[in-house]
Amino acid sequence: MKKSVFLLSAIILLAACSGKNNQSALDKMDKDVFTVTAQTVQKRDISQDLPLTGTVKAWEEATIYPRVQGKLLRNVLKEGDNVSRNQTLALIERDEVGAVYEPAVVPSTISGVVGKMFLDPGDNVTLNTPIALVVNQNQVRISVDIPERYASQIKLGQKGYFTLEAYGDKKFDAQVYKISPVVDELSRVVTAELKANNPSGLIKTGMFAKVALELQNKRGVLSVPVTALDTDKDTGKTYIYIINGDTVSKAEVQTGLANDDYQEIKSGVKDGQQIADVVFGIKDGSKIKIEGK
Repeated sequence: MKKSVFLLSAIILLAACSGKNNQSALDKMDKDVFTVTAQTVQKRDISQDLPLTGTVKAWEEATIYPRVQGKLLRNVLKEGDNVSRNQTLALIERDEVGAVYEPAVVPSTISGVVGKMFLDPGDNVTLNTPIALVVNQNQVRISVDIPERYASQIKLGQKGYFTLEAYGDKKFDAQVYKISPVVDELSRVVTAELKANNPSGLIKTGMFAKVALELQNKRGVLSVPVTALDTDKDTGKTYIYIINGDTVSKAEVQTGLANDDYQEIKSGVKDGQQIADVVFGIKDGSKIKIEGK
C-alpha cells in the first residue's frame, strides 16, 4: 500500500514539474507574432467591369425560302461553303402536272457562309419552307440586357470583352454599337448590342458568351490588393498595415476605383511600400513574420 502511495506521489510530482517546464516554454514564446503575406503598393491599370451574358449572332443572317413550290431537286452548295449574293443554293423541281419547266433556282440574298441546308433531295417544298441559312460572320454581335441602374453608364463605342466556353479564358474584344432608347417595364433592363470582328471565324453563331462591359478605367494609379484593406465597420474608414521590419504600422487611406482584385489608393501610401495582407487580430504595432522568409 505504501509503495502504491509513493509511486502515485512520484507521478504527480513529475507531472507538476513537466507542467511547469511546458508553461515556462510557452511563456517564452511571443504570442503576438502574426504571419503575414507581404504585398507591394504599385501603379496598375484598374477597370471596373459589368458582368453580363448573351448569345452570339452573325452580323447578318438570312433564312432563304424558295420562290416556287415543288420538290428539292438538289442542293448546289453544302454547309460551310462560301456564298455570294444571288448565287444559287439549291434547285427546285416544279410540281405541276402537264407542264415541263427548267429547275427553279434558290438564290442567296446575302454574301456569307452556308450555315445550314435544311432539306434533302426529294423533300416537298412550299413557299414557306426554309431551304438554307446563310450567315455573314466576318463580324458578330451579342445582345445583352443591362440593369436599369447602369443605364446612364452605357455609351456608344464603350469597350468590353467576352469569353466563350469553347476557348477557355481567351478574351475577344468588343464594343457597344447599339443601345435601346427604352427600358423594359417588366424586367427593368435596357437592351444593348456589342459588335466584334471575327476575321479568323473562331466565333460561331449561337455560342454562349460571358461579357464584361467596361464601366470605368484608370491607367497607372496607385493600388493595393483588396486583401490588404481593413475597413472599420463603425467609422467606415479604411486602413492598411505598412511593414516596418518585423512590425507593422496602421495607416488610414483614401480609396478610389476598385475591382475584384485591386483597390485604387488616392492617399496614405507611397509607391513601392511593402504592406501586409490583413489577418485576424493584427493591429497597429503588431509583430510580424513574413510568409516565405
